[in-house]
Amino acid sequence: MNILIAHKAVIPAFLYGGIERVIWYLGKELIRAGHSVTYLVNEGSNCDFAPVLFFDHSKSLSDQIPDSIDMIHFQYYPEEEIKKPYLITSHTNIKASIGLDRNTVFVSKYHASRYGSDTFVYNGVDWSDYGNPNLEGKRKYFHFLGKAAWRVKNVQGAINTIKLTSHEKMKVLGGNRLNIKMGFRLTLSPRIGFCGMVGGEEKNELLRHSKGLVFPVRWHEPFGIAITESLYFGCPVFGTPYGSLPELVNKDVGYLSSNSSELAEAIEGSDSYSKKRCHEYAREEFNSKKMAEAYVRNYERVLNGDTLNANPPKLLQKQMEKFLPWTK
Repeated sequence: MNILIAHKAVIPAFLYGGIERVIWYLGKELIRAGHSVTYLVNEGSNCDFAPVLFFDHSKSLSDQIPDSIDMIHFQYYPEEEIKKPYLITSHTNIKASIGLDRNTVFVSKYHASRYGSDTFVYNGVDWSDYGNPNLEGKRKYFHFLGKAAWRVKNVQGAINTIKLTSHEKMKVLGGNRLNIKMGFRLTLSPRIGFCGMVGGEEKNELLRHSKGLVFPVRWHEPFGIAITESLYFGCPVFGTPYGSLPELVNKDVGYLSSNSSELAEAIEGSDSYSKKRCHEYAREEFNSKKMAEAYVRNYERVLNGDTLNANPPKLLQKQMEKFLPWTK
């Protein structure tokens, strides 16, 4: 199969780059399985294992798709009619109550259910890129991982939760001590460290020494690569029961609550979770090979003339509140 992966971004991932990381590993796995892969991405991209085409905004999208392509895998919704077989992965929450393309794939079961769909594929990564976690070494702090400037990620909730514990510390990966975007947030507590935007081996090394991920999001998290990356390094997850979290974080690998006091109590008991179990769960369930195999099954359905959803997926219930409940 000759597959075109289209995404309006630069690859490979710079620092974090969740979607860019996912499609990079997807392409690698498809090639390992004997398929041909080409990327259609923004200028500035490069790839050492597959051809790269750049979007040309002076041309229609259809004119930029090579004749040899059998299947197009979009990471966004194209604005023009596409004549070749395709599917679209929806990576985020689309708030408008509009009918989406019937060949939409979501990134978790819960994500799909919000739009009346049962078509989803979990994001996976190539864990060989992450090195080996140290599951026996001493760990000194917890971590928050995500774009702290996004208020739905609730870094302030994570900070307050750690401060409710007797002595635990936390490193914020993805934010700074002073943040003007959040209404002048200045964190002075010496128990909270800020690492800014980190990626690659620097991020991996920080996760190797963490006791767990503090992730009290206040939105319907579609998937959360921060969750699976943290689990891979043996870090249990302490978060809110929203979006995909109840689906990804079972009682063996973490604790969920929208109450900061309850989360703080669970955090103080983090030693009860098996680092080995967290690691094995992430490695087995959220790897790129499993993801690629699931997408190939969907590619084949489309190529056989089937549609992935009987009806256009549509948001079933609009979220009225700006932020989901959180008790300080």
